[in-house]
Amino acid sequence: MTATSDLGAPQLASPDLLRSAFRRHAAGVAVVTARGETGPVGFTATSLTSVSADPPMLSFSVSAGSSSWPAISGADHVGIHILGEHQRDLAATFARSGADRFAAPTSWREGPKGVPVLDGVLAWLVCRVVSLVPAADNRIVLAEVALGDPTGTGRPLLYHQGRFTALRD
Repeated sequence: MTATSDLGAPQLASPDLLRSAFRRHAAGVAVVTARGETGPVGFTATSLTSVSADPPMLSFSVSAGSSSWPAISGADHVGIHILGEHQRDLAATFARSGADRFAAPTSWREGPKGVPVLDGVLAWLVCRVVSLVPAADNRIVLAEVALGDPTGTGRPLLYHQGRFTALRD
């Protein structure tokens, strides 16, 4: 095996290495919602993953230090919302710490199981929380899909190089 000149110098594992590598990974953008004791909560997630088709199950991660974590950790059900490229502002609102995420102009309603459902998304799912798995300073939430609506129109919103973006043809 010969060395190639296009390999850069490897870096030791660090938070910066992981962040730098994942900035190069385009991810779909979702908003996770739940009903909290004092009202609805939600956050922007790029960690949404399909786990199983039968039974239909997904996962996402959430920081155990986030303002949404207490509600998520106590929720029986959560809402998953796949955002469209027309929803950059909504994604930014739900990503911003301290924002009143459910105030105008956010359009939402109480959905099945009391889960807040956002309007105008490409797809939404209401999922039953199955398991909370500790993972460093985060928790991985495993949730089984109960019902939803995948009929929204538009193209998906992506997160890449530290910003929200759209697909290019």
